[in-house]
Amino acid sequence: MNPLPFDLVLFDLDGTLIETGPEIADAVNDLLQHGGLRPVDQPVIENWIGHGTRELLLQALRSQMSIDAPSPLFSDYERRFGEFYLKRCGTRSKLYPEVRQTLQALREHGVRCVLMTNKESRYTLPVLDAHGLAAMFDRVICGDTLPVKKPDPSGVKLVMQQFDASPERTLFVGDSSIDIETARRAGVDVWALPYGYNMGHPIQNAKPTRMIEDISALLQPQGAAHPIAIHPTSSN
Repeated sequence: MNPLPFDLVLFDLDGTLIETGPEIADAVNDLLQHGGLRPVDQPVIENWIGHGTRELLLQALRSQMSIDAPSPLFSDYERRFGEFYLKRCGTRSKLYPEVRQTLQALREHGVRCVLMTNKESRYTLPVLDAHGLAAMFDRVICGDTLPVKKPDPSGVKLVMQQFDASPERTLFVGDSSIDIETARRAGVDVWALPYGYNMGHPIQNAKPTRMIEDISALLQPQGAAHPIAIHPTSSN
């Protein structure tokens, strides 16, 4: 029997479950230097994370040149970035605290877990594989899985229907205003993490339903007398 107040939990990826900023920055700078452009500091690149890889690349390139998408030049940069990023996947990213243990505990108690990210599938799946997380999710929705992506609520509504979960028993967990807007438009609660990537703005300003220190808070919702037990595993 599920003792938790939700049957379905949707998770963002970058900045929520995995700290991917370092290796994304490495890949972006690999690309910029390949094109004869200046490298960019990691904190600047992290502020570009959230809307998907294409938008991140556009911001990186437009910081130093004039370029449009779609265009043959941008398509070449996008292809090159894919090569660089796939080589970087898993090299400097790491799981945030309690991620693996919490996902495992949720699944053991019958909670459906869905990954919902704006990162394209060709990058999402290698990142999940690098950290052994792919099997933790009942469904993975990437930025190119559906015709729309976050903050459009269609993906949230789709999985609620798929898993027969009501809005009251569904939760979104993320780190950005994009995640919060997505949840609000879908009519579900959203819990936000203080770390991660919110385009340089404090996530508290977006007014999530609740701020949490790490995702183990899902195992002790507000008002619960005792936390749900988790099994110790390696952190990565």
